[in-house]
Amino acid sequence: MTPKIDNYSLYLVLNEKYGKGRSALEVAKLAIKGGVDIIQMREKEKSETELEKLGSELLVLCKKHNVVFIVNDDPHLAHRVGADGVHLGQDDMERFPINAVRQIIGNDEIVGVSTHSIEQFEKANESDVDYIAYGPIFHTKTKDYFLGTKDIKEIMAIARKPVVLIGGITLENVDEVTRDGARNIAVIRDIMEADDIVARTKSLKEKLKRCKELCEA
Repeated sequence: MTPKIDNYSLYLVLNEKYGKGRSALEVAKLAIKGGVDIIQMREKEKSETELEKLGSELLVLCKKHNVVFIVNDDPHLAHRVGADGVHLGQDDMERFPINAVRQIIGNDEIVGVSTHSIEQFEKANESDVDYIAYGPIFHTKTKDYFLGTKDIKEIMAIARKPVVLIGGITLENVDEVTRDGARNIAVIRDIMEADDIVARTKSLKEKLKRCKELCEA
């Protein structure tokens, strides 16, 4: 059975251009050693052949360590490599409506979507998806805007699915999102650019562990 998204998960979005010369596979191995729970392959500069090869390698690695493996953007690619699921941006959903995605990857696989406003979040909340990403929360190189933390409490109060906060989240500011109710965080550069990926991943996981202890006390 395909794993689902559990609360207090650390989600790494792999993008090799932020890896300081390290391959996506190398970063994934180090992040897994540090305790990451979910890995998404988000490599927009690679060819289809390169993506299938990398996806197959990441799948084997993730299965071995019980890490959820997600493919970005393309449900057909996710299905071909046998990923646990696919993540869709707002533009992707114009090409691949959720019902079409389910026909491609199956009803038991994970479908996640990106949202950038409360309106988009509410729409995703009513749809047949397994988790909702919301952000960017903080300033990030990958977007030319950010939402801030002001709406976190509201979206967490209405959420019917697991929520993953994303966008500029680092070890230094993660407490700002967890104190407002966030339970899952996605990171790109704070892990990818770390000199010691294992240590940085462990530190982020420790933050989530403390959050769980406080929330469930």
